[in-house]
Amino acid sequence: MNALDEVTESFSRLPGIGKKSASRIANFLLKADPVFMQRFSNQLATLQQRIRPCSVCGAWTETEICPICSDQTRDRSVICVVEQPQDVSTIDNAHEFHGLFHVLGGVIAPLEGVGPDQLRIHQLLDRVQNENVKEVIIATNPTVEGDTTALYIQRLLKDFNCEVTRLASGIPAGGDLEYIDRLTLARSFRGRVKL
Repeated sequence: MNALDEVTESFSRLPGIGKKSASRIANFLLKADPVFMQRFSNQLATLQQRIRPCSVCGAWTETEICPICSDQTRDRSVICVVEQPQDVSTIDNAHEFHGLFHVLGGVIAPLEGVGPDQLRIHQLLDRVQNENVKEVIIATNPTVEGDTTALYIQRLLKDFNCEVTRLASGIPAGGDLEYIDRLTLARSFRGRVKL
């Protein structure tokens, strides 16, 4: 295996990148400007030292506390609970949610050996209890594990003085009923709204 094959193999291990895409990336890099290559390799080499979880919410940040948690203009009475750090930027980039976030670090998945104690659930409970939180929005993925985690968190929060809501799920905008799976269609009917 030569150096090009090794780089191609490494890129193909990244999520969403198959062998063809990995080969294209590796070949692009061979022809890339040396200044770009040096900067890119330095960024990759130092990524894990520069980026860490926020000490409050768990989102990725270069500082002890992320810019979202530091922003005093955000609605501090609402916390949106997500599975992974990258979910924070996905939701925040939509510019529809103006509260705070809490990253669980995964979902309850007993078959994979992940229980509630491996997630940041206790930190969430501490925040709700100590930060005057009025609403917790659970934004876990609409999977069996995501639903199980949402139900578990809902049960833990029932004794707290806050409302617990879940993101709606159903037919995407521009979707065609012919191609919607049965579970999504069922969720759409259960979550229907009055016009």
